[in-house]
Parts: sequence; C-alpha cells; structure tokens
Amino acid sequence: MVLAAGLGTRMKPLTDNIPKPLVAVAGKPLLDHVLDRLAEAGVETAVVNIHHLGEMIEKHVAGRECPRIIISDERGALLGTGGGVVKALPKLGDTPFFHVNADTIWIDGVKPNLERLAEAFDASSMDALLLLAPTIGSLGYGGRGDFAMNPDGRLTRRRQQDTAPFVYAGAAILSPAMFRGAPDGEFSLTTLFERAAAAGRLHGLQLDGLWMHVGTVEAIEAAQAAIKARTQ
Repeated sequence: MVLAAGLGTRMKPLTDNIPKPLVAVAGKPLLDHVLDRLAEAGVETAVVNIHHLGEMIEKHVAGRECPRIIISDERGALLGTGGGVVKALPKLGDTPFFHVNADTIWIDGVKPNLERLAEAFDASSMDALLLLAPTIGSLGYGGRGDFAMNPDGRLTRRRQQDTAPFVYAGAAILSPAMFRGAPDGEFSLTTLFERAAAAGRLHGLQLDGLWMHVGTVEAIEAAQAAIKARTQ
C-alpha cells in the first residue's frame, strides 16, 4: 500500500495546485519514485489511497501496469495513516504487505532496502518491520528521532524529553493482524505501532544508503543534488 492521501500542507503554496505525491524530485514525481521501487522489488499490485486533489493522482496512475494500481478513495473523508489502511484492508488481502509513504525517498546501498525488508520480516515474531534511518546524517531531517532499537531489532518509542537514534523512514512491512481491534474512522498508525511495541512485536531494520526528508519546498533542491551526486 502507498499512502498518497495527505494534504501536503508543509509544501504550500506548491501543493495548492498539485498533490504532494506528484511533486517532482530529480525529474520524477515522488509517487513514481516509490512505485518504481515497488516494481523493482517484484510487487505486482499496489493500493494507493487518495484525498487531496485525488483525481490528479488517479489520472496519473491510470495507465500504469507495473505495479498495477488499485485506488482506495478517501475523498469523502480523510482517514489518517491508520484509518486509511483499515479502509484498504479488503483490497490488500490477508498476508503481510509493503506499506510506503508516497513522499518518502532514499538512495539504496548495495542491496535494495525493500528486498532487505522482505528478507528480514518474520510473521511469527513481528506485527510490523519498519525501515529506519539515522536521526543524525539523514538529509533534510532536523527532528529528535522516533525509536531506539534493541540488539534483537525490537523497537522502543522515544520518550518525549529524549532524542532517539532512529527515525521512521516511511517504509515498512505490516501484518494485517496488527489491525485487529483498530479504532474506527480517522486515526494515526502510531497508535498501532505503540501497541505492537508494547507486545514486543514492533521491529526495525536500519536503512542501507541515504534517506532524504523532503518535507518542504526547500528540501527538494537538496534531495535533487544528492541524487545527482550519487548517480554520476
């Protein structure tokens, strides 16, 4: 599943007329960066949820065959990162699935990170396996991080007053089982991450390569420069 229903408020005024997933970075919409990575990882079908200027996204992906796109329409009501997945679950099936933010972008290391996630996921011990980037050294990120990671990969949420070594990079493998008993309507996926962490079933994998936080218009130029430097 690809989350593409956000309002993109931090990228205004650019997102007044174009949804954030269609903002171009290095000559390609953010959404296409994500869909191309999924295709390279062997994903044949992707559910994309839409809300803000959703008709533009729907039109953009209409002819795509790899992966084939199924739309989860949230134009009637924005459901948040958690509620959006709950609405889409009937389209996702009953096995673990990739879950990727439409605006996340990274440069892979030696081995593609989505392949690494797939190889590392263990449904017997995990409800979720999150791709994590270092809080220090990730391009464009100035926050205090999200998680600490135990030697066995289990995650602990950052306490409010602390700084954590890892930030969620916007890509994960999730088990449908994590959504049993989920709230109705709009809610954040963080709620379920915290529940999984309390049960010892939230795990992380450190990203190999460079993660770029493209949250503002100004960050686009820095991301483009990094991509150009790595591909020359």
